[in-house]
Amino acid sequence: MNEDSNNIERLNKELQALEARLKELQTREAEFKLAEGRLKEASAELEIRVKVRTAELTKANEELRREIIERKRAEEMLTQSEKRYRAIVEDQTELICRFLPGGILTFINGAYCRYFNKGPEELIGKSFMPLISEDDREAVEKNLSLLGPQNPVVSHEERVIAADGSIRWQQWTNRAIVNNEGKVVEYQAVGRDITERKIIEEALRESEDKYRRLFDTANDAIFIADPETAIIVDANKRASELIGIPQNEIIGMHQSQLHPPDEAEFHRRLFQKHVKAGGAFLEEARLITRDGLKIQVEISASRVQIGGRDLLLGIFRDITERKSTQEALEVLNKELLRSNEKLKQLSLKDPLTELYSHSYLQEIIEAELHRARRHAHSLSVIMVDIDYFKSINDVYGHQFGDLILKQFSRQLKRMVRRYDIVVRFGGEEFVVISPDIDRQEALAQAQRILQALNLYNFGDKKHAVKLKLSLALASYPEDKVAKGIDLISLTDKILNKVKESGGNRVFSSLDIKTKKKTAAKPGQLKDVKVLRSRIEKLTKKANESLMEAIFAFAKTIELKDHYTGNHVENTMRFAAEIAKELELPKDEIELVREAAILHDLGKIGISEKILLKRSRLTRQEFEEIKKHPQIGADIIRPIQFLHDLIPYILYHHERWDGKGYPSGIRGEEIPVGARIIAIADVYQALTSDRPYRKAFSKREALKIIKDGSGSQFDPRIADIFLNILGKEKS
Repeated sequence: MNEDSNNIERLNKELQALEARLKELQTREAEFKLAEGRLKEASAELEIRVKVRTAELTKANEELRREIIERKRAEEMLTQSEKRYRAIVEDQTELICRFLPGGILTFINGAYCRYFNKGPEELIGKSFMPLISEDDREAVEKNLSLLGPQNPVVSHEERVIAADGSIRWQQWTNRAIVNNEGKVVEYQAVGRDITERKIIEEALRESEDKYRRLFDTANDAIFIADPETAIIVDANKRASELIGIPQNEIIGMHQSQLHPPDEAEFHRRLFQKHVKAGGAFLEEARLITRDGLKIQVEISASRVQIGGRDLLLGIFRDITERKSTQEALEVLNKELLRSNEKLKQLSLKDPLTELYSHSYLQEIIEAELHRARRHAHSLSVIMVDIDYFKSINDVYGHQFGDLILKQFSRQLKRMVRRYDIVVRFGGEEFVVISPDIDRQEALAQAQRILQALNLYNFGDKKHAVKLKLSLALASYPEDKVAKGIDLISLTDKILNKVKESGGNRVFSSLDIKTKKKTAAKPGQLKDVKVLRSRIEKLTKKANESLMEAIFAFAKTIELKDHYTGNHVENTMRFAAEIAKELELPKDEIELVREAAILHDLGKIGISEKILLKRSRLTRQEFEEIKKHPQIGADIIRPIQFLHDLIPYILYHHERWDGKGYPSGIRGEEIPVGARIIAIADVYQALTSDRPYRKAFSKREALKIIKDGSGSQFDPRIADIFLNILGKEKS
């Protein structure tokens, strides 16, 4: 009985334990459901943020694309406008110039230079007044003073001093060039020589016989009319040619019949007005030919006495082409004004990276420092430099380098705040202007930039590189500066210290402050020397160890390509001997020797099937082989003290005639070390057994080297190498 009671009691306890466990599980299940709900909410919120950010980036990219298209269109319009402007103006026989208020010439065409027999350098930037006769200068100044927005065109006649010192007459039509604000910014003038017309007018006064001779041979159309009746009483040959009506039919016509029918009444009244006013007058009008063609002319008319008779003489000059030119020039002037305004805005952007340019930095940094002072805010500047960027250009070419700069600029802009200003300072240096953050916040931001960009792979499908960066920062008011440019200069100074320390880190002004020096005791000086000596030995030993590791790595290629092993040693020996014969410095001879050891290092990245193939390579396989200089350069590029070997390794398959690879450079463009290794490499290849052929004899190899002198090989180095082989043979 007692035993049953004990069992029941034990079962009850176990049941209670199970019920407690069940409650605990139910509680956890509720907590899990609550956490799951929160997770779903967070996921939904994150999805919304991603969509918003994606939309913002899409909009920003579209705005950037439109800006690039706009800039290219503006540049193209300006180029085309300038070409059309120059072509139109230079083809003119009439004198064309542009000048500032005050008479300072800013543009002249070829006809202007030829007329005064002076070059552009003698006229541009100087006043045209000395070219005008002293008697007429005051009148010309008075006429030009009438030009303005309300009176945009003024004509005048003037006497000028020709190149031979004689006085000649000119007639000018001056136009004011007005900007969008209605202000006169420049004047444009078209002139022609009217000395002949003046002589004719004078001759008419002196002699009717002389008048008739000049009248009939004049280059301009001349109509003579009765001032009372407006009937034409005479016309010269050129007048007949101009309107296509025989001279005898012109005589007897009313002057208004020379113009289009819808303008006849206007010219009838204008003729009467001029007759009543008396004196000379100048105007522009349209004539109509017998075929109905309308011709734009300039009419210069005056009262004359011919044979004792009072008549009105009108000289008509065809200005159709000139009017077209003027209209085209006016359109071009407006285009130039618009294009200049657009390009002024676009000049603030760097065309490669699409970041702000150095010129914009000079403007904005002063404004930002002024704003920070005025509102008692902080201002920080971060300068970013890509370490060893030159080696990227050397190994991959400048086109690849430009691609890296574009990608880097995009990533840097994504790393900073939306209202931070990112500027391309120059080359591979960038500046981030961060308003309203102090030194501590700027340090945190700089560290984020360094860590994120260190992890990013830059490049294309063929090549990918990781970048090392040096970052420096300065902050106001922590760093005492008087001007914004002082903040930039301080950051540049700090950046130099970062580079000296090895790069790929962040420094502020705190890292370059000089520590207080204490006097060293004699025993301490000795300790310092010993320590420095140890450091130098350790550094040298570390470098030697690294070199040994690299050379050992190069020897592993022998396992893939049995030909390469002995080939490397012989190539190194020949290359070193050539370098000595060229009397290169000892350190350069050592570079040639080391590069000769490593010149085929890139074959580690080539398939064994290609290296050991017993038949000739296909075109595609040969293209793979051609990659090994680039692969070798890529392997040693991150090792700073081996950088001097890169050009020798990269270019040892270039040819003297420019038909080599990978870059196709020629002649002296190829580094001398690469030229040395090239000839030693080829000779050793010719005299070695290859999977697809037997070795050439030394005699055959020498002939191939001789034949390649001046085409494949540097002729001087080829001669030296042949002499070395000759000495060995003897």
